[in-house]
Amino acid sequence: MPDSLVERAREALDNAYVPYSEYAVGAALRTADGEVYVGCNIENANYSNSLHAEEVAIAEAVKNGHTEFDRLVVTSGARDGVTPCGMCRQTLAEFCDEDLPVVCDLGGDDVVEYTLSELLPNTISLDTLEAAAANRDADE
Repeated sequence: MPDSLVERAREALDNAYVPYSEYAVGAALRTADGEVYVGCNIENANYSNSLHAEEVAIAEAVKNGHTEFDRLVVTSGARDGVTPCGMCRQTLAEFCDEDLPVVCDLGGDDVVEYTLSELLPNTISLDTLEAAAANRDADE
C-alpha cells in the first residue's frame, strides 16, 4: 500500500481541472510540523494562466503560515513518474532546502525519489542574486 502522502496526492487528482490537456496532476506537500497541503493543476484556455499542482499546494501552505517543508509527492493520472516543472522547482527552492525529498509516483507502490537539488542544481537564490549584485558593484 502506498504511503499516506502518495495517497493524498492521488486524491487531489479528483479535483484537477484539465479540459485541454486531460493530464491531471496532484501534489501533496508536508510541512516541517507534519501538516499536509494538497494541490491539483487548474488549466486555463490560454495555458499561461494555468496553475500547477505543486504551486497550488505551496500557495495554500504559505497562506496558512507555513514556509518550511520536509517532503513533496507528485503524481499524475498516468502514474508516469511526473516531476515538478522548472517553474515549480524554482518556487520550491524559495522555501525548501536542497535536500527536500521529491517523490514521483509510478503507480501501485512504486515511486522514484529525487532531492530538490538533483532536479534543480545551481538554483537562483537570494545568495546568487546578492553575489551577482556584488560583482556588478565591483565592476563599476
